[in-house]
Parts: sequence; C-alpha cells; structure tokens
Amino acid sequence: MSKLFQARFATTVNDTHCLPSTPLREVAFAGRSNAGKSSAINILCNQKRLAFASKTPGRTQHINYFGLFAKDDLLAYLVDLPGYGYAAVNHETKYHWNALLSDYLQEREQLVGMVLIVDARRGITDLDEQMIQWFVPTGKPIHVLLSKCDKLNKTESKHTLEAVTRQLQQYDPALPDSVGDSRQLTAQLFSSTKRIGLEEADNLIVKWLFEAGTKENEITS
Repeated sequence: MSKLFQARFATTVNDTHCLPSTPLREVAFAGRSNAGKSSAINILCNQKRLAFASKTPGRTQHINYFGLFAKDDLLAYLVDLPGYGYAAVNHETKYHWNALLSDYLQEREQLVGMVLIVDARRGITDLDEQMIQWFVPTGKPIHVLLSKCDKLNKTESKHTLEAVTRQLQQYDPALPDSVGDSRQLTAQLFSSTKRIGLEEADNLIVKWLFEAGTKENEITS
C-alpha cells in the first residue's frame, strides 16, 4: 500500500506567515485551473474527495495541506496550491495568488519538489512556465504530469511527451541526454480516470518525501 494512501486534511492557509512550522518535508502540487490537479491528488492518495475538485475553476483559493501519517505519527505533507489562470478571478485576487505562490515556491525550505499538472491537450502554457521559472532557481526537482492523456491517441501522447520533454530541457542545468536522477525537470503521461502513470508518479513522490532523510524526515542543514 502506498504511503500516500494515509493522507488526511491538515490545514488551510492564505498567507505564508501561517504555514506549518514543522520541519517535515513537503511536495507541492501546482497547475492551471481545470488541469486536473485535484483529481490527480485524489487518485494518488486513493481517496475520492481529499482535494476538492470543483466544477468552477479557481474555487480553491488557499494553500491546502494534507498530512501523511503512519498510524497517528505525522511524517510529511502534500501541499495543494491554488489553481491559476482562471479569467473570472478579479485582479486583486490574482495578485494575491501570484505573491502567495511565488513566495511559497521560492522560499519554503521544507519544500522538496513540485508536481506540475499540465493538460496534455494544451501542453505547457505561459503560466506554467512562470511556475517553472519561479522554482528552477531553488535547484529542487519538478515533475510534470501530463494529465488527461487518455483524451489523446498513442501517437499524439508520444509526440506530446517528446515535445514537453524538449521544452523542459531549456530550464534544466543537466545535459540534454541526461536521464533519471540527474535531471531536475522530468515529465510523464498521466490520467486520473484511466489510472495511467499512477505507479510512476507515486514512486517519485514517495522517494522525494521519504528517502535520504533523518528518521523523522526532518530538513537538515
């Protein structure tokens, strides 16, 4: 059973000053509104309503924390960031979201990696690139889930993955022919409805959260 299956809602915050003060590791989920972020979290955690998948894009306006437990011991966090790119949100709210996202991604020491949800039919958009540009300087890994890949045929899926991988190389300090752990940015095909790519994504997230740490997975200097 995956360690992600033990996720429970922990807290919601609307300001970086209110973030949990624990040293536990965090993996953040980011993505455009309606890209399938909530569905990805739910399927990876084997729960139906852990993350709220609204029919109204932009409904999630706060940073939501889900704790990963072993019985009653809190081990790590999954972090659901506000969806971005929803046109109906007013300018003031957009400005607040941008500040919240950029500050969290660039300054949060406990954050060990970002899972970026990108609709496979749209590819990486300008707003997705902004998220990447905020996070790349930290040197921490980014893994792109090309969601809703079941809407594409095999040839389209293959070409989409290849195109996104090439696009990510411009941000990656590793050599273009580097693979696996040597790359800061990686991508895969993913579908919540058809359960495509679940094992690959689960293995990577669990690795980020639980490998090479102290017994309590605390962040050390």
